[in-house]
Amino acid sequence: MKRFDNKTVVITGASRGIGAAIAARFAREGANLVVSANEDRVHGVAEEIVKAGGKAISFVGDVTSKASVIALYDAAEAAFGSVDVSIQNAGVITIARVEDLSEDDWDKVMAVNTKGVFLCAQEAIARMRRHGCGGRIINTASGQARDGFIYTPHYAASKMGVVGITQSLAKEVATDRITVNAFCPGIIETDMWAYNDEAWGKLLGTYAPGELMKEWVEGIPMKRAGSGEDVAGLVTFLASDDAAYITGQTINVDGGLIMS
Repeated sequence: MKRFDNKTVVITGASRGIGAAIAARFAREGANLVVSANEDRVHGVAEEIVKAGGKAISFVGDVTSKASVIALYDAAEAAFGSVDVSIQNAGVITIARVEDLSEDDWDKVMAVNTKGVFLCAQEAIARMRRHGCGGRIINTASGQARDGFIYTPHYAASKMGVVGITQSLAKEVATDRITVNAFCPGIIETDMWAYNDEAWGKLLGTYAPGELMKEWVEGIPMKRAGSGEDVAGLVTFLASDDAAYITGQTINVDGGLIMS
C-alpha cells in the first residue's frame, strides 16, 4: 500500500514548476490528484498523471475569486468524495524599483500570494471539518518570508503574510486534527526563477542570462539550485502520517541558503 492511497490532494499553481513536481510525486504515491492553475496547461499535467497510471482531474480557475475556489473544491469532492490535503502553491512575482512598482502589481501579487492562500485554506478547512477526518493544509511561502530581497517589497510582504496565515490557522484547527504548515523554497530551477534571473539581472547590473543565477547558486552551501523534486519530498512528508504532530511550522528547503 502506498502512503496516499485513497487520499485526495488539491494543488493550486500546478501547471508547471514546483506545483507540477509536487503533483507528480503525490501521484506516484497513490493519491487522487486535483491539479489547478489559471492556464490550460494544467490539463496536460493531469493527462500525464493519468497516462502513467495515476488518478487526476484538472481545473482552470482563479484563486483570488471566492466563487472559483468554491468550484475547485466542489470539483474535488464530486470526483473523489473528500479533500484530505490542500496545497496552496499558486504564486506570482514582479520585480521593479520602488518608484516604478505600480499599485496594480502590488494588488495582484498580494491577491494571488496571500488572499489566494487564505481563500483556498478557508474552503479546504470547512470541508475537512465537515467530513471530520482531519487533514493537511500546506502553504507555499518563500525565502523572502525570511529575508525580503531588493526590488520586491510586495512579494516579500505577501510571503511573510503566508507565514502569519499558517500560524494563525494552525492554532485554530489543531483540535480538528488538521495540521497547517508552510515551506520556503529557495532558488529552484523553475520558470519563475528564469524570470527572476533576467529581471533582477537587468536592475542589479549588466548580467547576461544565467550569470546572476550562477552567482547566487555559488552562495548556497550545497552549491546547486534546487529541483521541484527536492520540494516535493518535503511537502509529501508534511502531508503524511509521519508529520501528524507537526503544525504551525514554516520549513526552509533551500540547500542551506537561509538557516534558522
